[in-house]
Amino acid sequence: MASVNFKKIACATLGLMLIGKVANAQTTAGTSRPQVYREMKKSMVNELLKPWYPAAIDTLYGGFLSSFTYDFKPTGNQDKMIVTQARHVWSNARAAELYPSVKYYHEGAAQGYKFLRDVLWDKQYGGFYTYTDRQGKPKPGSFAPKEAYGNSFALYAIAAYYRQSGDTSALNLAIKQFHWLEQHSHDPIYKGYYQHMERDGTPIVRTAATPSRAETGYKDQNTSIHLLESFSELYRVWPDRLLRVRLQEMLLLIRDKIVTPKGNLTLFFLPDWTPVNNRDSSEAYILSHRGLDHVSFGHDVETAYLMLEASHLLGLKNDQTTMAVAKRMVDHALKNGWDDSVGGFYDESYNFKDKPGITIIADTKNWWAQAEGLNTLLMFDDLYPKDSLQYGQKFYKLWTYTQTYLIDHEHGDWYQGGLDKQPEYKLALKGQIWKGTYHVLRAFINCTNRLNPDKQPPTGPKSLKLTGSGNKKHLSWIAAHDNKNILGYDIYCKGQRIAFTPLTTWQPIEGQAWPKVRLTVRAVDLEENESTAAIVKR
Repeated sequence: MASVNFKKIACATLGLMLIGKVANAQTTAGTSRPQVYREMKKSMVNELLKPWYPAAIDTLYGGFLSSFTYDFKPTGNQDKMIVTQARHVWSNARAAELYPSVKYYHEGAAQGYKFLRDVLWDKQYGGFYTYTDRQGKPKPGSFAPKEAYGNSFALYAIAAYYRQSGDTSALNLAIKQFHWLEQHSHDPIYKGYYQHMERDGTPIVRTAATPSRAETGYKDQNTSIHLLESFSELYRVWPDRLLRVRLQEMLLLIRDKIVTPKGNLTLFFLPDWTPVNNRDSSEAYILSHRGLDHVSFGHDVETAYLMLEASHLLGLKNDQTTMAVAKRMVDHALKNGWDDSVGGFYDESYNFKDKPGITIIADTKNWWAQAEGLNTLLMFDDLYPKDSLQYGQKFYKLWTYTQTYLIDHEHGDWYQGGLDKQPEYKLALKGQIWKGTYHVLRAFINCTNRLNPDKQPPTGPKSLKLTGSGNKKHLSWIAAHDNKNILGYDIYCKGQRIAFTPLTTWQPIEGQAWPKVRLTVRAVDLEENESTAAIVKR
């Protein structure tokens, strides 16, 4: 499969071209894409990355510090959770790609990966511990010993670290972890993945004694969408056949089962994918169990993006169904969860059976939902520039909202929620085990790439040389060049992409035979523009 430039995907069914043809994209008076690009790029560096790194690198025990005050002073016992630790590894790896001259991004990614590998990976049973103290000793907390959600982010981070560093030990660990999830968490009967597991990987079963508000034993949308994301990240560097099957399985499961006909996600399910739905209960019961059953607009707009990303990484052509479901999700969120006055997506709503329409039950605006909103609204402005919902105007309005109510221009980073609804967040923690840099950095990277797209492919690799014999053969070449930054090189066999490396050398990973047919190599840049193919001469 050819490398996918997500910004330049042709949507033949709509007669539109994604990113690049933006002349018809909607704007608001006094606002332009170049202006927002400059603002976002500056904020990404000065108001997000610099306050966090290298300050968050735990030079004493490894990994990253999790908890910071509103003015970025370390605080608390600094317990560590796999989700936070993995997301910081991912952030440092991506920052190292964007800013290769900044040494501490490389160091942060490397030492964070080693903390995952050497401390958080369970050497007896495999899989990553969910929650530990600062030194890495497992703690019970309120988590299951192993969770697919946390392991998905570990997979996501390790794949990104390999993509940035070329450290084959990372790729091997990612492959090992994928197979661990396959053995312990994957449901071969009903598909999808169990979320909660014992230390040895045994899925935890919900019983009559399980508290009614607990998530224990349920399958859920949040684990599912981030497994989709992590499998996408791994597929970029390891286009394995079984991984492709699981990536497509998760896409179809989310699209066709987890997304409702209205366009929102069902949050929790029994193992056979029967939805957890409290709509026939009293309003008091519904609200007391809202954690299991409500409409989450932030997850909806995030999932629309993740589904389209997965669809195109899979190379699905004319995928009208995924496109239609993704649009339905974004439109539902805008029609029901958007604040028309100042902008922003509300946190929660519910469809009560005895009330017309949808009821907002939490009009707060958490930070990550707005970051996901920026990413998805801009993408949909490029997809549907003349749509009546005016995605572009809402993108600009959300960016203005973010600058006004979410970004702390004095101390850096974003508040946990918009100050228009929760002014107390001005002095709340900037960092904690559920809040790092991942959502905001991903939004900034994607948005700036779309606002100022790089259309120029790199030069091709030169002087390809094949040395050695048998499975010890070694392929090398002279580095390609790019107008910005080279990401790495895709290796092809009979037109099918079989590997990726950020280095100028490649050989099959352990257990993989050397291909018997002629190979080609293409350079790829940070926005996945590919060079012409260079042929390996035998």
